Amino acid sequence: QQDHSSLGSRPFFLVDLGGQAGSGTTPADDPRLPAAELRLAQLACPSLGLATDGAAVTGAATRLAASLDLVVTTEEELGRVLARIEAAPLAAMTLAQLLRHNTGCTVTDGLLAESLAYSTLQSGPEFAAWLAGEGRGGREISDEEAGGPIVMTRDGACLIVELNRPQRRNAFSAGLRDALAGALDMVVRDGTIEKVLVSGRGPDFCSGGDLDEFGTLKDPASAHALRSARNLGRTIDTLRGRMEFRLHGACVGAGIELAAFASRVVADKDSFFQLPELSMGLVPGAGGTVSMLGRIGRQRLAYMALSGVKVPAPLALAWGLIDKVSG
Repeated sequence: QQDHSSLGSRPFFLVDLGGQAGSGTTPADDPRLPAAELRLAQLACPSLGLATDGAAVTGAATRLAASLDLVVTTEEELGRVLARIEAAPLAAMTLAQLLRHNTGCTVTDGLLAESLAYSTLQSGPEFAAWLAGEGRGGREISDEEAGGPIVMTRDGACLIVELNRPQRRNAFSAGLRDALAGALDMVVRDGTIEKVLVSGRGPDFCSGGDLDEFGTLKDPASAHALRSARNLGRTIDTLRGRMEFRLHGACVGAGIELAAFASRVVADKDSFFQLPELSMGLVPGAGGTVSMLGRIGRQRLAYMALSGVKVPAPLALAWGLIDKVSG
């Protein structure tokens, strides 16, 4: 129904899983459930479930909960998510649809869908409003650190790659992207490199996309063409068995989306992980709707993206977003 959509008065669909629907009086094999599951998959907005701590979720509610885009367990979590959905309903709708689509997709198909969704939102009113408001910082796009945006050293069969923009918290710029892509293209061609170890210099591994470059490409179609021609996530996935990321500090946006493609991700105990894109009217665009989806599943990924919360390293480990906490 249009009322439950980004065009209506309620850009979300909310189910109380702890109410009568969760009482167990409706069995999980109720013949009406397939139609309800289909309707949830077709909603033009995120579907949310509230299952407060201690509430019994049984019967049909258990099955419906698995079909929802997101399930929260506290009123505080729900309020945070609803506020961000209402602030960016188009981006929230696109995120929910994208994660539904990418569940079960190949990496190639998922990355294609993510790029098209991201490009669409780049031409939308929510991203335009962000650019006109806080948006880019207005600074000139600075030269890279001495030595280039990455520093590479070889230790036998291991290639060590360090992100080298510490003055910008290793913000993911076009220059950094191209340098890292060039290094990984070399690895694809060089069978003598058995392992690639990626880390970052400075206080943070990566603070996400360089905000000074957001919206600077001439049009969203060209941005999609660029992502299609040079997709770092696809390359890391190709090399995943040879890739290890060592993370610390802030791992925001691309800082965790790309790392999640690797077969091994180790993070310092002070690390945190965050997806802030919805506040800009966007969805994760560095491959996270594929890489992170495979590690933590649709509902946890939707919670990170829709809430914007910082996930600490111990929780990320429990979820499977990372493989080890060090330090």
